[in-house]
Amino acid sequence: MTRRPRLLLAALAIAALLWLLFAAAERALALAQRFLALPSWLQWTLGSVLLVFSLAGLAVLWWLLRPRRRRRPVPAPDRNSLEQRIGQLRERGADTSPLATELAELDRRRTEQRVYVALFGEISTGKSSLIRALAPDALAGSDVRGGTTRSVSHYDSLLPDGRPLVLADVPGSREAGGEAHEAMARTEALRAHAVIYLCAGDLTRSQMDELRWLADFGKPLLLALNKADQWNDSERSQLLNRLRRQTRDLDATVTAISAGGSERFQRRLADGGVEQVERQRTQDIAPLLQALGRLVAPGASGLEPLREHAVLAGLHERTGELEARTRAAEAERIVRKYARRAVVGALAAIAPGSDLVIQGALAAALTRELAALYEVRVSDVQVEDFVQQARLTLRTGSSLVLAVAGNALKAFPGLGTLGGGVLHAFAYALIFDSMGRALAGSLAERKTLDQQDAGNRLKQLLTDARGERMRGLATLTMEAWRERDQDKQDPGLRLRHD
Repeated sequence: MTRRPRLLLAALAIAALLWLLFAAAERALALAQRFLALPSWLQWTLGSVLLVFSLAGLAVLWWLLRPRRRRRPVPAPDRNSLEQRIGQLRERGADTSPLATELAELDRRRTEQRVYVALFGEISTGKSSLIRALAPDALAGSDVRGGTTRSVSHYDSLLPDGRPLVLADVPGSREAGGEAHEAMARTEALRAHAVIYLCAGDLTRSQMDELRWLADFGKPLLLALNKADQWNDSERSQLLNRLRRQTRDLDATVTAISAGGSERFQRRLADGGVEQVERQRTQDIAPLLQALGRLVAPGASGLEPLREHAVLAGLHERTGELEARTRAAEAERIVRKYARRAVVGALAAIAPGSDLVIQGALAAALTRELAALYEVRVSDVQVEDFVQQARLTLRTGSSLVLAVAGNALKAFPGLGTLGGGVLHAFAYALIFDSMGRALAGSLAERKTLDQQDAGNRLKQLLTDARGERMRGLATLTMEAWRERDQDKQDPGLRLRHD
């Protein structure tokens, strides 16, 4: 198109725009005149409605355009309180050596004053090739096939300005059967001062979850798009823009690199045959080195507070998990103890009751001991109310409990022929086991004595006839039965047991 037609089109466009502006102005003036002609009460009503809609529109616009807040890192406890919790777990017999080792490693790296950078990402994204590019002598003669990293390895490297780094090569995530390796990788990522997250294309949901997890711990992040030479400039630019949009709330630096390494592909020959070809990829990690230099510019001392926060936050979670496992094991021991006492009491009874109402004093003691284990304060009234609710549940479901107990005994040869006393004792074992498990689960989750929740759990457990649980209760009942027979044959045996 020549210059004259272009000028003509521009003039027509300007004229059309002016016409639209004049038309809009004329329409606005007409509406204003009609508005002023309305009664005053109607003017106030319409004005209020327009004001409300205008404010709502401005609020929505501000919500869309407001600057995004930086993610707050996961809270971390102070070191003294964490060490106290670890000490309490040690006194209760838990294995706290991994936690103590992590604290010792935290102190060692603080004293060492070296910058650690972890290479994190899924398998087959080129982590080993990047390690080779950053530390050429690190992986001489090693196998760089996807998923071959089975432990954490550290390599010395240098930035272009001569600053030293320690690179941590961690196992790749999303490896089949690699849950332990993934946990190892995450632990090392928390220990590092900064993390390079490697990807080879668009981020998957699992990769975004990993990046959010790292950002939640306040880790300085560098997202590196590897194998960037496989796209042209336009495709690479679009992909980088998508990655920046996906990670804009994570405060991550995004860059494109080519770590080198080799690639295999099939090449079709002129005669129709196919041959396997392996070639070296072009290496270009200059953008990564520049971004990494800026990321670790504060040095080890400047990055140490963030690193210590991440390590302590990770230890806080691991300590909480160990506390939960330790309490669950202790709760299991307490429940078994009271189930056994209930069985012994049932076997010692001269005549079973007309229903399966639980022994009140024993149930109250079980409730108090479990509440103390989970550090939940309960009053005598709360305990009595819970025991009363359990009584009502068992009164209405006594036939069901007996049916479950009877069917369970049939599955164990010899128990079903021992008489009604065994059925009665086994039913008490089922009741106390169900009550203890229901209460422990509710206390662990709700952190309070929630009678309704514990009652619902009790109803479910009373009808749960899974083989492993029933075998344990049958063994418990049989042991108590045999001890009772031995006591009858040797009256002094009970005194020796006591």
